[in-house]
Amino acid sequence: MIAEILSTGDEVRTGAVADTNAAFIARCLEDEGFEVTRHQCVGDDIAVIAEVMREISRRTAVAVVTGGLGPTADDVTAAGAARALGVDLTLHSDAMAVVERFFARRGRPVTATNRKQGMLPEGAGCLDNPLGSAPGFAFTLGNCRFYCLPGVPVEMRAMIDEAVLPDLRQRTGGNIGIRRVRAITTFGIPESTVADRLTGFEAAFAGIRLGLRAHFPEIHVRLYFSETDAQALDRREQMAVDWVHRRIEPFVVSDEGLSLAEMVGRRLKAQTASLAVAESCTGGLISSWITDVAGSSDYFRLGAVTYANAAKEAILGVSAETLDRLGAVSRQTVMEMAAGARRRGDATYGLATSGVAGPGGGSGQKPVGSLCIGIATAEGVGAAAYRFGANRRRANKVAFAAAALNLLRIVIDQGLTADLEQRAKPIYAELLELDDGYHASGDEAPE
Repeated sequence: MIAEILSTGDEVRTGAVADTNAAFIARCLEDEGFEVTRHQCVGDDIAVIAEVMREISRRTAVAVVTGGLGPTADDVTAAGAARALGVDLTLHSDAMAVVERFFARRGRPVTATNRKQGMLPEGAGCLDNPLGSAPGFAFTLGNCRFYCLPGVPVEMRAMIDEAVLPDLRQRTGGNIGIRRVRAITTFGIPESTVADRLTGFEAAFAGIRLGLRAHFPEIHVRLYFSETDAQALDRREQMAVDWVHRRIEPFVVSDEGLSLAEMVGRRLKAQTASLAVAESCTGGLISSWITDVAGSSDYFRLGAVTYANAAKEAILGVSAETLDRLGAVSRQTVMEMAAGARRRGDATYGLATSGVAGPGGGSGQKPVGSLCIGIATAEGVGAAAYRFGANRRRANKVAFAAAALNLLRIVIDQGLTADLEQRAKPIYAELLELDDGYHASGDEAPE
């Protein structure tokens, strides 16, 4: 069954506000078995909104509209819907109750301006808004069921879950098939190489669509399934995932679309292990990624941005002799940093980074793109050195942080061994062509 999404509002049309609502709605509808064929955006224009709604009604079964339900003069979605239906706006008692409840919770009277939100197209049904003052509404035009929701993301999401999806399930009786999207996260391989390695997928798996999404520094392989039988879908899904795996190992990070930070966190939790991080060139990025994951307090112990050599000495116990003789960007320095972080954080693992992010600061021996990663465990301390090819500071910082997390993931899985650097080097040999023009040489960074 086909569905479309319509966003209204000049702020969205002009790009002043990013339309994250459409992405969320599309995922929800696809998960329910609908095929979302179009996303559209129009400004705050009654005639245009009405015209687009009529067009949508002629080609689709379901449409979700967001935006334009506020109290101000430029909130005109309800008026546009009324014009599309050929009816008037009328005061709707259920809609007015939503507005009054919102203001009553705040101990304030309903303003004259907000009473506008109680006006819905004649014959439309009210959709409760549990979080805001703008009631949504639903109506049928032709063979299309429209759901009009506020543009405030938290309100829209609550109404999708509590009003829209239950109504759709009741109307379809769950007979629209099963649709599923499977994401496979890869790291260290360019998008073009992934595409080349997966040539022949469509021939091997007719009816399953394959797509690639670059989310620097990761590439996500997305598989789109549509079946009427759940068991058949499960079998085909596993076969397809196995086929992809065989062609892009060892670059697979997650079969569930999880990020490097999420996968590291999952492995740490599985071991009841903990992590302490000492960062120089990555400037706290690794710690930020780790703590972006809900539940990271279960395993994250310490994050230290020891940018200056004096901080490396005072906080982590890196020896002055090491820094004087080898410099901050060296295997020995990051080994001492990682050991110091592990000790100070009383953690199972210590992870450290030091490098030259650029665009300046490089030298003949340690050019921009040089990175050293140190990892300390109960088994001992190891280090790896790589040289990446970008000359853009942000791109290098992101690549450095991702490379360090990926190396930690390998150590958690396989243990700390003498060939640590070589084990990861094939993965990093092509790192990274994911950001425009960003390549890697695969060479080591000399001390």
